[in-house]
Amino acid sequence: MGYTDPTPIQLRGIPAVLSGKDIVGSAQTGTGKTAAFALPILTRLGDHNPRHPRVLVLEPTRELAAQVDSAFRDFSRFGNARSVVLHGGVGYGHQRSELRRGVDIIVATPGRLIDYLDSGEVRLDGLEILVLDEVDRMLDMGFLPAVKKILQRCPKKRQTLFFSATVPPEIAEIARFALNDPVKIEIGVSRSVNESVTHAIYPVAAGQKFELLEALLERTDFDSVLVFSRTKHGADRIARRLKHSNHSVAVLHSNRSQNQRIEALAGFKNGKYEVMVATDIAARGIDVAGVSHVINYDVPANPEDYVHRIGRTGRAMAVGDALTLASPENDDDVRAIERFIGQKIERLKLEGFHYQPIVMGPPKQQQQRGGGARHGGGGGHGGGQRQRGHQGGGGHSPNRGPQQSSHRSGPAPVAAPAAQPQPRRSRLSRGR
Repeated sequence: MGYTDPTPIQLRGIPAVLSGKDIVGSAQTGTGKTAAFALPILTRLGDHNPRHPRVLVLEPTRELAAQVDSAFRDFSRFGNARSVVLHGGVGYGHQRSELRRGVDIIVATPGRLIDYLDSGEVRLDGLEILVLDEVDRMLDMGFLPAVKKILQRCPKKRQTLFFSATVPPEIAEIARFALNDPVKIEIGVSRSVNESVTHAIYPVAAGQKFELLEALLERTDFDSVLVFSRTKHGADRIARRLKHSNHSVAVLHSNRSQNQRIEALAGFKNGKYEVMVATDIAARGIDVAGVSHVINYDVPANPEDYVHRIGRTGRAMAVGDALTLASPENDDDVRAIERFIGQKIERLKLEGFHYQPIVMGPPKQQQQRGGGARHGGGGGHGGGQRQRGHQGGGGHSPNRGPQQSSHRSGPAPVAAPAAQPQPRRSRLSRGR
């Protein structure tokens, strides 16, 4: 698969998993946590045993479950260990037939797994290894009661592995009864942003957010862009407006059918779509190679989600850029993010963009928290449709200087009054 040198989490995690010890492992997203547990698990399993499942991996979302199952299948291509993915949104028929054939590894979301446990179609008596992946997200999504129910069905004598990008204190509650003298592996600071990602905030009036989004896409030399909205309806509205501006766009959120979600993710991965607009369903663990830019159209309500969102770019030690559009009503959320990651995020302006005066709204305490979601659909006047066929060629990328920690191949920022070179336009807008 092209792996040569282990990442830090793999370097420390693989020997620990092979030793049979319980583990709490954390590392920035995009650093190879799946291989850190999947490779040593497959090594320990050896040949296929049709009698009962020996490994259970719990995931918070369907997409992540499917992705991890795919990784197990890729890693075991020259062995005979069998895996099955169990999640909702699809029928039971194929999953049941795979279970009847006999599997070594089950990768599942909690709800669908409990269906099979309650029906007696899955028994965990012979389980040897339990993996809880993206543990903090499972707690955020209210899966704690389901996880406890599943744990009660598992044998006490087993190896248990927790892996996540962040390890908040709430995990201690579940760790007390799930883990036995665990080894703690922490790569970097669990609240930090991957060093390969350059990130910045673009202050803008709420009514101009979509106009600025279009300008950023027009002037950015990108490969593929992941745009995050706080709400499902907001994601749909942003996608519709981008399609009207002749972008090829995919949409990913929980209101989409499973087939729509699979098609959107596959199309984004293979280049059919240049932009994917998503809610935080795509912020955890979704591994799409070549995402050069992440744009937070809405500032996330939870600081942890900021780390996970921008971790969709700069994966596997590649470089990436993350831009966040922030209006005055987002000031408290931005400060919370900066406290969480322990650093000030640079504020930038896009050269040549006509900014409207920012009008301050009522005090924060008079607004509902998460007010940024009200702008999730890209309200305001939107800037109109671009005439993409008449753009012409476009300049060169600005050199990065001390005032431009900004985007390696992104839009030209204005961090100081001095004039800057004209930014490059998107390769895609030039007919790439």
